[in-house]
Formats: sequence, C-alpha cells, structure tokens
Amino acid sequence: MCGINGIFAYHYAANPIDREELARSRDDMASRGPDGKGQWTSDDERVGFGHRRLSIIDLSEAASQPMISSDGKLVVTFNGEIYNYRELRKELEAKGRTFQSNSDTEILLYLYAEKGDAMVHDLRGMFAFAIWDAEKRKVFLARDPYGIKPLYYADDGWTFRFASQVKSLLAGGKVSRDPEPAGQVGFYLWGSVPEPFTSYRAIRAVPAGSTVVVDRIGAHEPKRYHSIAAAYREAEDQNSRAPRSIDGQAQIREALLDSVKHHLVADVPVGAFLSAGIDSGALVGLMRDAGQSDIQTVTLSFEEFKGRAEDEALLAAVVARTYGTRHTTRVVTEREFQADLPDILEAMDQPSIDGINTWFVSKAAKELGLKVAVSGLGGDELFGGYPSFREIPVWAARMAMPSRIPFLGRAIRKALFASGLDRRFNSPKAAGFVEYAGTYSGAYLLRRGLFMPWELEEVLDPETVHSGLRRLKPLMMVETELTPRPKSSFAKVAALEASLYMRNQLLRDTDWASMAHGLEVRVPLVDAVLLRSTASQRMSDPERGSKMSLALAPRTPLPETITKRSKTGFTTPIGDWLKRGGGEIKYRSVSSLSDTGCHWSRRWAYGVASAPVAHA
Repeated sequence: MCGINGIFAYHYAANPIDREELARSRDDMASRGPDGKGQWTSDDERVGFGHRRLSIIDLSEAASQPMISSDGKLVVTFNGEIYNYRELRKELEAKGRTFQSNSDTEILLYLYAEKGDAMVHDLRGMFAFAIWDAEKRKVFLARDPYGIKPLYYADDGWTFRFASQVKSLLAGGKVSRDPEPAGQVGFYLWGSVPEPFTSYRAIRAVPAGSTVVVDRIGAHEPKRYHSIAAAYREAEDQNSRAPRSIDGQAQIREALLDSVKHHLVADVPVGAFLSAGIDSGALVGLMRDAGQSDIQTVTLSFEEFKGRAEDEALLAAVVARTYGTRHTTRVVTEREFQADLPDILEAMDQPSIDGINTWFVSKAAKELGLKVAVSGLGGDELFGGYPSFREIPVWAARMAMPSRIPFLGRAIRKALFASGLDRRFNSPKAAGFVEYAGTYSGAYLLRRGLFMPWELEEVLDPETVHSGLRRLKPLMMVETELTPRPKSSFAKVAALEASLYMRNQLLRDTDWASMAHGLEVRVPLVDAVLLRSTASQRMSDPERGSKMSLALAPRTPLPETITKRSKTGFTTPIGDWLKRGGGEIKYRSVSSLSDTGCHWSRRWAYGVASAPVAHA
C-alpha cells in the first residue's frame, strides 16, 4: 500500500516537468508510505513518476518504486496489492519472463508487456497504478473493479498529473483550486463527494473498474472494464440457463475461504478489525480456517456506549475467545476525539460525514504494531444486510403509479416543504416521497440522501446549487449504476449500495483514515471474484447468500449471541461529542440543521465542509 503520483507533459509545446513539483506532490503523501520514497524522470524530462512506500510484500530494496522493466521500456508506480501475483508470475515465467524481485509490482510490468491494456482482466486485488510505455509514448492508468484504491488526475490541455490524493495534486502547486459545484452539491446530497467529481473542477477521479490512456493528444475518456450491475445481470442470465447447484452453502464457504486466503498474502503479520457484527467475526473465523494461527484483533470501545446496544466490546470479546485471537479493546474518549479532530480533517482529503471509526481503529492497530488489518467492510452490500434491501423495492412498487401522475409529486413536495409540515413527519425527506419513491433511483436518493435537492439552498448559495445539480444530475448518476439493469430487486439494490454508498463513502473513508496511520486495510468481502460466486448463488436461490450464509461459513460458526444480535453498525458517539463542542467544526442556525427531525450527520456535514483545515 502506497502513495503514487506522476506528471506527463504530453503537448509538444508544454514545458518540461517540474521535478520539485513532482517531489512536493509525492511527499504530501508521506503517511501513505513511511517506509521509503522514490522518483523517476525520463531523459527528455517529459514524464516523471513518484512513489511513497509502505512495505507489505517483498520488503527488500529490489521491490522499490518507481520500478523499471529490464529493457527500460516500461516504468510503473503502483498502490495496492495484487493477491494472485504468484499465479500470474508462474504463467509469465512459463513464457520466458525473468524477475528481479519477489514483489507483486514487477508482475504489472511484464503482464502489461504481454497483454497491454487488457492486463487488468487478469488482476485480482485492490490497485491503482500508472505505467509509462516509452515505445508508444503513453501513460496507462488503471483502478481496481470496486475502486478500493483511489486515483485522481488533472489535465490542463498541456500537462497531465495524477496522484493518490486530491490534496497531493494541489500540493504540487500547479493545479487550479476553483471549486466544483457538482462536488459541493454531491457532498450535501450524499455525505461524500460522488466520483468522478471531486471538490475541485480541475480534478477528476479515475472511475472504479476503469482505465485511462494519456498520449500525445492528452487524456482519453475513461474506459470501464468492470461493472457490478453487469456481474449481477450475468449471474441472472446464467441462472436462467443452468441447473441449480445442490449444496449452495458449501460453495459460498469455499468462495469466502478462497477470498480470505488471497487477502492474507503478505510478508508482515495481518491483523483484523473486530466488531460485534457478523461480517468481521466471520472473517476472523475464516482467517483461522485459512491457516493463520496467530491473529491480532482490535475493537473500539466508548464510555458513552457502556451498557447500550452500540457497545461492541463485550460481544467482540466473545468472538475473539471463540477463535482464539490476541484481542485488544481500545477505549476512545471525547478528549482524544477533540485532540485528533484537526488531524482528522486534514487527512480527510475530500469532505465526508464518515470515517471517524476507521480513524481510531486504525490508530489502535498501528499502536499494536500492525501494518495490515482485515476489515468486514462490504458484507452488508454483498449479503443484503441493510434495511434498503427491504425498503427500496417496497417503495418503488407502491409508489410507481402515484409518481407517474404529472406534477402530483412535485406539488405535494412544494406544499409540504413551504409550509414546514414535512418536519412533523420527523423527516425532511417525507415531502418528496410521492415524487421520488416510485423509481429505484429516486427511492435510493430518499434512502441514502443526506439533504434533499430542494433543501440545498439552505446550506449553499442558489447559483452553486443550480450549477451543481445541472452538472451532477443525481438521479441519472444513480441510474447509470444500474446499467446493464439487473432483473431482481436484490441485485438492483446490491449494485446501488456497492457502486455508490460503499464506493464513494465507506471505501474512500477507509483509505484516507487508515493510510493516515500508515496502515493497510484489506477487505475480503469486496472482491470481484467473490462477487461472481455469491451473485450466482443468490440468483439461483434467494435464501442463499444471506448474512446467515456468512455467519455459517467458518468451520466453527459464529455463536448465536452474534447472529441474533440486532444490527447497530460500527458507530461512534460523535453526535454526543458534537453537542458539547466541535473544536474546528462550526455550525449555522438554519432549519435543516436543527435538532428537530434531523440526524446529527447534517450538522456534522455542514461543519466538515466549513472547516478551514479541510480545504488546505
């Protein structure tokens, strides 16, 4: 796990690259790679790559980056892990390729030499990388299927720049800081900035599961090679032609164990985040089944949660005893939160209403000496653990006809919002129910939205709202993630949750919050190979692929105290802390931020977006 960056002066009249800019951008990511740094510049000074290293696989200097192929024609800078690199290495060696290291990085060079841009189809892992092809005079960038690892770029028509962090592109000093209205609006709508937008007009994200080619004419449009919706649709089509398998639970266990085994590949110890939920507990059990005898687990505890359902500590300890781990419960206090808040906002890269829990559990893991930890993130998206899997299909079915009546929904929404009656429903979203709930895209906006479109002018100026909504097209953005459109309601919601909430919020927050502590977080339940296996099982039988399938997957299943526990999520008492003072966080007295009918996350969102350090 690392930080990568680069500059390519592709236009014939562009100035040579600035080595100091390249170094500034690279070193802004020092926390991502505390174990080393490297920089490479072409002889003609038209292209340069930078790298900050967190050593996980092959700890020797032979694995340092940027890495150059033996013939000098290819250069790579890489962030992430390729879990099937050993299998790929054997295949490449059979074709006559020789290797100078035992790293997964070197695999990328020779796989590209063999297959070119199509190499991405062979990779299993989390990755963001750039390869310089000297013969073709092009930079090839790629990002993993789910978008676990971030990758951002800026193209001013002369020079192309990329980095693992938005703020690192800005740190170079030559990228415009003009705000992006779509990013601002998107943050208030969703609680995170939806890709490919960022907070800045000049900077875009390489979309998840996509590649970008940059040559003498500049950056080409991203080319998608993986779609979550397509994976579900393909499973549905295959199921209609193939007979149902006999032992679906055994196949799910096999697929889960296979993913866990791949995610344990490392030359350093791999620990685990452990909550009181099914996802992390089952993974710890599967880690034991995969042969890891010594497992360090860590759980967060808060004084405010003691004796309440949100307290993870007691039941997490039960799971730890079940699987015989070395377990640590780390207590986080309000004082520590207030002390860490400026650093949290600085590390955030783009504004987000989440990530605080990952910040502190990553901090705790680092204190224990871990460089790698497994997380249960992705289990709810894969196995249907959210209320949205029940609610959205019901809403869309019941409101399909009323939402089609011209102007009815809009008229109801305007009347309720203008009169303030929507607040009496204890939810500002109630005003838009008839207008939006009749489609999956509209129902998803209602379910996952933070502020509703008609509320935005309470937190942003009207011009920004108008421009941002026009550029973002939120309902169209949601609908795009259902292309090709799955048939089942489960697959539709699963595709939306994984492609929007998980990608733009959970995965991104996990990345910045863990890398701020130099910790690599691995997510075995966020894996394209596992997705295909579980989708096939779920589409053949709705009872398969449930959270109980995950709970029963370890050889020693999770105890009933875990499986029968009501879902609470991996939370922090930040709402309570904010009421007693927010440090860098400031608030504004507007109706949408009042306590009445309002979750604390709205006030937190406004504070995060307004904090000066978040925009440094």
